[in-house]
Amino acid sequence: MFRRNQRAADEARAGMVTALVAYALEIPLEEVQAPGRGTAEAAFARQVAMYLTHVALELSLARIAVAFSRDRSTVSHACHLIEDRRDDTRFDDWIARMEEAIRAAPQPVASAAA
Repeated sequence: MFRRNQRAADEARAGMVTALVAYALEIPLEEVQAPGRGTAEAAFARQVAMYLTHVALELSLARIAVAFSRDRSTVSHACHLIEDRRDDTRFDDWIARMEEAIRAAPQPVASAAA
């Protein structure tokens, strides 16, 4: 039972991050959440969302893979790509602000009550 609840919670967290990234990059959420690769812009947004889910929410790569319906190696690749882009000061500042926004998001009501 816990695993199902954990999976649902992970999917909800990933969904929140994905929605924020889609909004910030002005890409339709449906494109970012599509099962296939989609456009380069949608794939990049998904990579950013996976990276932020790992860094800001501290989920493991395996849990992120399940939450995004992707392979663990895909999540690892995304994290490496985004980390490499952090050498660009403007991108690094943007990612840092995104991390702060995600960390500042309120906990779900059920988690807050526990």
